[in-house]
Amino acid sequence: MDKLNRFFWFCSGAHIPTLEKYPTEQNKYTGIGATIFFTGLFAALSGGYAMYFVFKGDDLAVIFAIVFGFLWGAAIFNMDRYIVASINKSASTNKQLLQATPRILLAIMIGMVISRPIELKIFDKEIKERLKVSYLNGQRSKIDTLNKAFENKYQVEFGRLNQQKATRDSLEKGIKADRQKLNFEIFGNKTAETSGVMGYGPYAKRKEAEIKQREAELDTLKANINKSESFIDKRKDFDGLFTEKLYTKKQLDSLSDIAGFADRNWALGQLKFNVDGSRDNNTAIAVTFIGLLFIFFECLPVFVKLMSARGPYDYATADVDEVSIYQSKKDKDFHFEVADNIHETRVDAESSKRKEIIKGQAYRDLEKYDWDKD
Repeated sequence: MDKLNRFFWFCSGAHIPTLEKYPTEQNKYTGIGATIFFTGLFAALSGGYAMYFVFKGDDLAVIFAIVFGFLWGAAIFNMDRYIVASINKSASTNKQLLQATPRILLAIMIGMVISRPIELKIFDKEIKERLKVSYLNGQRSKIDTLNKAFENKYQVEFGRLNQQKATRDSLEKGIKADRQKLNFEIFGNKTAETSGVMGYGPYAKRKEAEIKQREAELDTLKANINKSESFIDKRKDFDGLFTEKLYTKKQLDSLSDIAGFADRNWALGQLKFNVDGSRDNNTAIAVTFIGLLFIFFECLPVFVKLMSARGPYDYATADVDEVSIYQSKKDKDFHFEVADNIHETRVDAESSKRKEIIKGQAYRDLEKYDWDKD
């Protein structure tokens, strides 16, 4: 237990030899250190999970996820440790808040980064279903776009085919009506266009001949329609329209399983809305509160450090800092004084040396001087 406490003290950025002297402060820094440690652990898990989806399908995806998760967790752990340890409790409340403001903003951003991959895992099932709908709609839209482009490309052929089909429908309708009139004439049904006399008379023969002629025209028209449709089908096959089909359930499952981080992140954002575009408040609140939970968890060590009263450990570390600063200044004065004394010694030595040189030069000049000339 003692080793675990010391580990959490290290995580909190506390000076362990000083903290050991004040038992009343130890629990506080154990809690702060544990929070920082688990924040780093969550960061490692979320970073590894995100990296796994980036390299999903690769044989080394798990190794990449483990390495990146470890590095990301260590970076967040080190950053949190520095953030908490750098808050100076000896300063005034306003100054502490000023010191903590950029650190809180940084903690909020870290919390958002950490929470996103974990949210992706929590809503994994819902994300897959939303991705399936998105992929299916995307494929349907792609097919519609291709068909529309194809129709524009062969607008003349489609216009001729539609006209032929309209003529065919009109012929079929007319033949059906004439066939009914012929039956009325043969069976003696009296109408405005039939004689009402039963039997196969001249009118019935003439009507049947007209029907056969129109049926021949219809057969020719249908043959032309089949040729036009065959031509269009061949062009569709050439342009690749027949290869584009709606995804099956198995294909949608496979696509949602291998979806990348960007697609899953987009789908998570779309969970706040229903398929019809209306807002899904329940899911939106759940996603928001999970994100806020991790943001609060990330900011918690900073808040604990700010809210805690200044204890004996804080006074002791402040005194140690003050003594260290004072000693540093004294060391500076010492080095200044030594430098001054050395400088004075060098000046005296150099002055004496130059005096002797000047004296020697004067003696040599006197020896060379011609006294008899005077």
